[in-house]
Formats: sequence, C-alpha cells, structure tokens
Amino acid sequence: MTAERLVVVGGDAAGMAAASQARRLRKPDELTITAFERSHFTSYSACGIPYWVGGVVDGPDALIARTAEEHRSRDIDLRMRTEVTELDLDRGRVRARALDDGGREYWTGFDKLVLATGARPRRPDLPGIDAPGVHGVQNLDDGQALLDTLEKSAGRRAVVVGAGYIGVEMAEALIRRDYEVTVLEQSPQPMTTLDPDMGALVHEAMCGMGIETVRGATVTGVLTDGEGRARAVTTEDAEYPADVVVLGMGVRPETALAAAAGLPLGDAGGLLTDLAMRVRGHDSIWAGGDCVEVLDLVSGRTRHIALGTHANKHGQVIGANVGGGYATFPGVVGTAVSKVCDLEIARTGLLEREAHAAGLRFVTATVEATSRAGYYPGTRPMHVKMLAERRTGRLLGVQIVGHEGAGKRVDIAAVALTAGMTVEQMTALDLGYAPPFSPVWDPVLVAARKASSAVRAAGG
Repeated sequence: MTAERLVVVGGDAAGMAAASQARRLRKPDELTITAFERSHFTSYSACGIPYWVGGVVDGPDALIARTAEEHRSRDIDLRMRTEVTELDLDRGRVRARALDDGGREYWTGFDKLVLATGARPRRPDLPGIDAPGVHGVQNLDDGQALLDTLEKSAGRRAVVVGAGYIGVEMAEALIRRDYEVTVLEQSPQPMTTLDPDMGALVHEAMCGMGIETVRGATVTGVLTDGEGRARAVTTEDAEYPADVVVLGMGVRPETALAAAAGLPLGDAGGLLTDLAMRVRGHDSIWAGGDCVEVLDLVSGRTRHIALGTHANKHGQVIGANVGGGYATFPGVVGTAVSKVCDLEIARTGLLEREAHAAGLRFVTATVEATSRAGYYPGTRPMHVKMLAERRTGRLLGVQIVGHEGAGKRVDIAAVALTAGMTVEQMTALDLGYAPPFSPVWDPVLVAARKASSAVRAAGG
C-alpha cells in the first residue's frame, strides 16, 4: 500500500501541532509528512518575544517548544528556511524555494494539505517604513533583528506605532531596557481591544509609568538619516525622534498563497473553515492558526484572532482529522489578557461597538473594586466593565483593568460566556474567597450584580 502524502505549510504552533498529532495516529508507512518553514525557528512561542526583548526571559532557545531535530526524529520531514511560493491544487502539489540554497525551487506533491501560514505585522505604505531600524515583531527572526538594532544603537529613544497588545507589550520591553518610549496611537485611547472608557484607564497608567502616549496621532512617515536609517517618526502634527521604531499595529492573516489558489477568505482576509478546520469546499485541505477566521460564539460571526492558544488547538483538531480520527473546534469567546509594567489588561466577549454591529441591545455596568480584602496589605484598585443583553440578561462581554490579580479574573467571565450564563446566574457563582485573594464579593460578581440590576431596570 502506498503511503498518503501530507504537506504542511508553516512550522509553528498550528502546523507542527497538526503534523505531530497526525504522526501519533498514523505510522510513516501509512502517512508521510513534509513540513515547510521559511524562518530559522519552529514550534516557538511568539507571545514570549516582548519578554525576551525586555530581558525577562532568555531566548530564543527558551521560547522553542520543540526543535527541528526533535520533529525529524519523529519521522516528520521538516524543511527549514524553505518558503512555499505556490499552491497547485489541480495537480496536488506545492512549489517550494530553498532560501539558503541559492533559491532553488522544486515541487512536492500531496494528498492532504495543511495551511498554517500565520499572520504578518501590519505595515502601512508610508515613506521610510521599510528603513533599517523599523521593526515589525511577529516571529523569532523579527525578535532577534530588533535586539540586534537595540544592541547597536547609540541612542535611547524608541517610538512604538500602535497601542494594541503588541504595542503596549513592546513599550514595556523597551522601558525595561532603559529607553525613552513614545507610543503613537491613531485612536482616541490606547488598547482599541477595550471600550474607550476602559482604554482611558490604560492611558492614564501608561503616562504614570513614564511612557509618553500620544492619542489621535496619524503617522505620516519615517524620516531617515544620511545612512538611510530611521531617525524620527512624523505625524500630521509633530515629529518624534527615534533611534528605533517598533510597529505595534496588529497583524493580518498571511493568506496570499491561499488567495492566489482561489481558497475562500472571510471579511478579515482569513481562511474560512468548517468545525473540523477543513477549508470550506475542499475535502483534502485544512487550515489553522493565525491565518484563519473562527466562529465567535457570542456574536455568531466569524472573526480573526491571532493567539497561540487557538493555534495549538487548531493543530490538534487538524492532526486528529488528518490522522483518521475525529475532532472539532467549536469557536471562541474572544478572551485575551496582557500587561504593561504592573498594569493588567483583559477582555472577553464583545465590546460595545461589536455588540452594536451584531445587532444586539444591551446594558453596561462598570465598577471599581479591589483585588483583595480592603484591609489586606497590597490591595490595589480594579475596574470591571460588563455587557449584558437587555432582554435576556445574557452575558455579552467583560473588560478588566487593574493590577496584580486582575487579569486572570477574566477567565471567570470566559467560562460564563461559553456556558451562555446570564449575569443574574453569575451572581450565585461559588468563587474562592480569602482576604489575600479577593474581597468577600469578588469584583466580577460585583459587576454582575450591577449588570443584573441594569437589566431589570431596562425592562424589555
């Protein structure tokens, strides 16, 4: 019997989780696995890059979960520094280019194909945006390139363009390296993954940490010096000197290959799949990780969320199905957590604008509480915002901004969202209590009580 041929495009979380799971289920004489990765690293934690840059953790080796050699020892033909440049779906083959072998190109056939091409940093088409000293941060190669620039730089001024998760985490990393940091954000408040009133709390805290945060700043270009290196970032109103520039404007799905092959894409540009992570309309093609859109269980719409947690789950599901088993990925509720210095930022479910876009009527409740019993040493303030559907009281979303102990409280809400709970039902949750960890009424439950009252007051 001739072995089936599996080709995996992308050697990070989703791709190699799929390859590894498929190998557990099927032997090499039943299924050959060839994986292509264009960077120098495989199976790594991109989420750890800001902490590597900031000197909190070692890297890059400490961020690698499994090396290329380890994958190969499990009978996976992993080809590093090899970029797939074309998908020929009619003939069942991919064209690859060996980046360190003079650009040699060749075709590899497949019976089953997994696309795990990830995402790429948003890089606007502006003058000087590609100059040396301007860095996007998406993979370990990007992290190493940024560190090389920081080590060679004689100056200590950094400009971060964008104040989303990547932007604020990189701002913290640069503060840790004793840089003067300016963050430029086009929106009225940083962290557009929060509602503006919660983003304002993040802005206040960032300024208190010595991070100059300029809101409503539309970047118009990057100025360069006589050697062509970045020296400043310009906006419509001002010029900000910079010895290094970091782009923190988020990412978009890397789906150019898929689009060229005619595969279905969603509104955000991500591949569309079914619950088994199979590309819609293609029985032998699967996709997972940052290159796909997933079902939002709260709004019922698809959305693009680039997180390693999802990517690993996608890979497990794909590998099970490719290997002859059965698994599904039902969707997400949009949970994310981050920090800048000692400020913790979390959200799950829908923001106000997202609830409006989904056609939902809702009420909101915002409370200021404390992370521990008020009399216990180290107690810090915490703000919790909750959205609930107006008629039913169904929980729609939660946002939390606070200090130690604030961020992971969002998991309570994530479970409640997944279970479809109402805010009234949440008030009866039996959460752990002791003065070092929480007040008698946990801040999430205080917000639920207030949201429940708002639902009753709003009527139908």
